[in-house]
Amino acid sequence: MQRVFVTGGTGFVGKAVIRALQAHGFSVRCLVRPGSEADLKGFEGIERVPGDVLKPEELGPSIEGCGALIHLVGIIREYPVRDITFERLHSLATANMVKAAEAAEVPRFIHMSSLGTRPNARSRYHQTKWEAEETVRASRLEWTIFRPSIIYGVGDGFVSLMARMLRWLPAVPVIGDGKYRLQPVPVGQVAEGFARALAYPESKGHIYEVGGPRSYAFTEILDLIGAALGKTRVRKVYHPIGLMRPLARVLGPLPFFPLTSDQLTMLQEDNVCDPAPFFQTFELTPVEFPIGLQRMFAQ
Repeated sequence: MQRVFVTGGTGFVGKAVIRALQAHGFSVRCLVRPGSEADLKGFEGIERVPGDVLKPEELGPSIEGCGALIHLVGIIREYPVRDITFERLHSLATANMVKAAEAAEVPRFIHMSSLGTRPNARSRYHQTKWEAEETVRASRLEWTIFRPSIIYGVGDGFVSLMARMLRWLPAVPVIGDGKYRLQPVPVGQVAEGFARALAYPESKGHIYEVGGPRSYAFTEILDLIGAALGKTRVRKVYHPIGLMRPLARVLGPLPFFPLTSDQLTMLQEDNVCDPAPFFQTFELTPVEFPIGLQRMFAQ
């Protein structure tokens, strides 16, 4: 049984990846940052090893003997006062894990990036994701990179948040005109792609953009979530980007404010792709967003 080392396994996507790996018969060794042990409560049959992606000198013995490393660590928001930055958690952490995998002679490296990652990106989030990708591509490992769009499922930070707002607020805030397009994809399909990549040698050396079968304007997504919750109408309050920009610049560093300047920059770009290579390579059937929502809220 091949053993797979997983970083970021305590997160929303990480837990789904662990389940997918176990379903495919892999043995899972999960890196757990001290204090996060409870996040994997209920997961049976996995190894838990303490450690930190920012302290690679401690990870060598834990990685040895693994046939693959899946690197999922990433953040969507920085907290500089706590030393949680894109440079550290994207660029540096990935470089650390690539070096650790090479030192332990782990041949296979599966990396989670993000849709929109590219050279000369406007947001620092995408800039540091690109730096991380460059490190992976320059390694001597057999790599595969996934770039997902918005990932949804029970416990996510997007659809679940929108659903709570729809349930409790008389109107949902929309930044800008709400016409920016997203391509939501179920977490189970993303996780299945990670697991299948280990058994599909043709995926080595490839980057896969991952999204649902079609894109939706943000306002359409709100309406679909509302419909799945049984609402006949979703009321929206529009906030001009020009008004939000100075607020995000001043208040974005504070944890209570829901939007940072970097997130505002990303909101002004469509987050869409052609997911056909992903679905074809890994033999997956795309799930339409309204159907995925029904399944999600039925759980």
